[in-house]
Amino acid sequence: MHIKEAARRLNISARAIRFYEEKGLIDPAKDKHNQYRIFQEKDVWRLQTIIALRESGMTIEDIKQALANIEGDDYEELLYYLELQRSVMFAKWLEIRGTIEMTDHMIQVVRTKARLPLEDIYQLAERSKRLRDQRSNWQDRWNFDKQAVEHDERVKHAEAKYRDYEAALALTVQWVAPLAGERGLDIGTGTGNLAKQLIERGALMAGVDQSKEMLKRCREKLPEMETKLGNFLALPYLGEQFDFAVTSFAFHHLSEQQQVLAIEEMRRVLKPHGRICIADLMYSGAYEKLPCSGESYIHLEKLIEVLEQRRYVTKWQRLNEHLHIIYAIPIR
Repeated sequence: MHIKEAARRLNISARAIRFYEEKGLIDPAKDKHNQYRIFQEKDVWRLQTIIALRESGMTIEDIKQALANIEGDDYEELLYYLELQRSVMFAKWLEIRGTIEMTDHMIQVVRTKARLPLEDIYQLAERSKRLRDQRSNWQDRWNFDKQAVEHDERVKHAEAKYRDYEAALALTVQWVAPLAGERGLDIGTGTGNLAKQLIERGALMAGVDQSKEMLKRCREKLPEMETKLGNFLALPYLGEQFDFAVTSFAFHHLSEQQQVLAIEEMRRVLKPHGRICIADLMYSGAYEKLPCSGESYIHLEKLIEVLEQRRYVTKWQRLNEHLHIIYAIPIR
C-alpha cells in the first residue's frame, strides 16, 4: 500500500509517517520507477507499535531502543522501558494532582475571604515546590541493580544491617496477619522475600521497587506476583487499591521529609482501613548513622508522630539495638 492508504488505515496523517521515517523509526521500500513509498504489513505493524509507544509518552530515542529490543526478542528490556515510562507518568500525574488541589484550596480561600492573601499564595506555592523537589531528588545512590545478584546471600548471612532479618519478616507477617484474598503492597520489595511469606499466608501481593534487576529476580521467584517499577514517592497505583502496605529494610533510604511524603503515598493507595507495617533500622534520641554505609536511620519517635498526626494508632517493637518494627492502623 502507499502512504495515504497506510495513513488512513492507522488513522494518522501522512506527515506523521514521514516524520517517523525522518527519525529513522521506519524504512519502507520504494518503487524503483517513481520512488513512491510502499508499505507492507510489517511496516504497518511497526507504525502501530510506534504510535502506541508515543501515546505512552516515550521519546523518539527511547522508541528506537524499544524497537531494537523487540526485533532482538529482548522483551525484558522492552518491559523495563515501558515500566520506566509508567513510573514517570505516575510522578507527573501526582504533580498535576497536587497542583489541582492547590488551586482548589486557593478557590476556597477566595470564596471564604473574598480575596487571596499573598502569604497564602506563597505558602501554597512553596509547598508545591517542596513536594516536587522531594520527588525529583530521589535517586538510587546504592546501585541496587548491581546488588540484586547477591542480595539473598547477603541477607541469609545477616551481613551488617540485615541482622535479625528473618525475625523481622516473620514478625511483620504476624502483625499484618493477612486474611486470605486480601491485597497487599510490598514497597521496596527487592527480590520478594517478605512478599513470599505473605503470599504463603493467602495474601494477593503486589511489589514495587526502583531496581529492574531486583524485580527481575522477584518475578523469577514469584511469577504469580504483580511487580511494578517505582518508588515510595510516586507509587504506580491509583487510590484505595490495597488492604495493607509493608516495607522492610528500605524506608531508611528516604530523608525525613521524603518519609512524610511516603506515608502520604501509602495512605493514598490504601483502602480506608488499610494498615501499614514498617520493619527497618531506627533510632531514638540523638542523630545516628548506619555504621556500614553512612546512611541515616529512621527516627522512631518522629515516624510514630507522623503516623499519629494522620490518625493512625501505632505499636512498635525493638528486635535489636537498631532494628525496629512499627505497625499502624487508621482510626476512622
